[in-house]
Amino acid sequence: MSLEEFLHNLQFDIDRANQPNLETDWEDAPYAYKLYRNQPVVPLSLEVPLTLEKIQPPTKPDIHRVGHFLWYVYGITQVSQSVFSTELSEEESYTMNSYRRFAPSGGALYPNELYIYLKIEGLPDGVYHYDPAHHRLVLLRAGNFDSYVSDALVNRSEISSCFGVAFVSTMFWKNYFKYNNFSYRLQGLDAGVLMGQLLETAKRFGFAAGVYFQYLDSAINHLLGLSEHEESVYSVIPLSVEPTNWSRSRDVNITAAELKLDLEPISCEYLERSQRILEFPRLIALNEASMLESTSSFNRIQSLQSGSFDGVKINLPECKPLAYDLAEASKNRFSPDIDFVMRKVSQQQLAVLLNESMSAFSYRNDLDDVRLNNESRVTIYGCLYNVEGIPDGAYHYDHTEHALREINKGDHRLTLQAGLSLDNVNLLQVPLCLHVVGNKDFYLNELGYRGYRILQMEAGMLVQSLLTTASAIGLGGHPLLGFDTNLADDIYSMREKTSLIQIPIGPYRPRPWLKGSLHS
Repeated sequence: MSLEEFLHNLQFDIDRANQPNLETDWEDAPYAYKLYRNQPVVPLSLEVPLTLEKIQPPTKPDIHRVGHFLWYVYGITQVSQSVFSTELSEEESYTMNSYRRFAPSGGALYPNELYIYLKIEGLPDGVYHYDPAHHRLVLLRAGNFDSYVSDALVNRSEISSCFGVAFVSTMFWKNYFKYNNFSYRLQGLDAGVLMGQLLETAKRFGFAAGVYFQYLDSAINHLLGLSEHEESVYSVIPLSVEPTNWSRSRDVNITAAELKLDLEPISCEYLERSQRILEFPRLIALNEASMLESTSSFNRIQSLQSGSFDGVKINLPECKPLAYDLAEASKNRFSPDIDFVMRKVSQQQLAVLLNESMSAFSYRNDLDDVRLNNESRVTIYGCLYNVEGIPDGAYHYDHTEHALREINKGDHRLTLQAGLSLDNVNLLQVPLCLHVVGNKDFYLNELGYRGYRILQMEAGMLVQSLLTTASAIGLGGHPLLGFDTNLADDIYSMREKTSLIQIPIGPYRPRPWLKGSLHS
């Protein structure tokens, strides 16, 4: 099976993409966090701010503020205990404990790790791993690496003016053990969700941020001391509170092999709970095929054209930017499954959800040409039912005009329900079944195999924006990948685009569970 066919099957025929007869060994499951051993550590303050309502002024952070920022991005924030009935009897039940972060993850497995290069007062300059299990920084490599990181980005960002650079990586085994080859798709989405949480949190702390999807992979992995058959960086995100040039022109060609000669290799020991780690050759092959080893391989995507829609246009009510407490919305975010309840959704709620999510999703990156008004590479489609003043049907949300474009009239809930691989959500109780949509070719011509994971990451970023906004207006959202993509695409009459993820959103009833917050 070629890599192109494999990626196609990940999207449209997962049974053909997965290896057959692989059973999940829960007794040998990996930790949901990476635990380094025998490295210097820096404990972080647990006295985190309880609200994030206003955007803070851009002042250079100290170790306490960085610690608060990291906790809101990827810290373990809550422990919960849920009670489930068995299939044999409702009287027989079992409990499940979970450790929750503000950024959700498929199966709560958290395959991504967060590293950060810091240059702040009271802390030695260096590259650190954020340890969410202990809320601390682990020093991996001490020193100033402005020049090295800048070269790995081919001097497109002024790293010397940044107080830090975040690196989002993926550890392949952390969710491969459960999801098989399908984990490759899920890892990109999970990385995007984490990045979305990072960018939104950065705004509240007064940090400017930019996402770089293109960099010299093996050079960045070398900086962090990662084994590329186990883990690889998916994005590089500089952070600044000073005026920063985010899009400097590249005028030299640099290779990863040349750059790595500037640093001695490091090997940092970490604890691996799994005793029997299986091979995942497809994931390794795709990661290697996606790597950029020369800055001459970097590319941009030409300005995108909006699709044409002949259906009815429904203008949505005007809405001001949503003012809400990010800490409260993150804490209250809930993923209903059997807990959705059908209630009417107002046009104003729908307008706020769609407009705020797409507006928050606008971000600085290295793919768009800053001189052009680029269309978003991922957009929102949705099947609506019982929305005030809007006929039931399938729609595309046109963010530029803040309007719905009708595609297919009618109630599509039963069709979507039939397309679920598991009946864990009752879509008959859901008024909004949204789909994040992107190009079906995954920008293979422009970005090679890297285009697939970039599109998944951008989908994840938009998903996080939708979930946070939904929580802020009192709704719940449950991201789903176990749905029939072809069926959803047919509802929207899509040919060149495809549904990347499905998110039912609506009112819900409280679930019987015990929850405990993990902050003072």
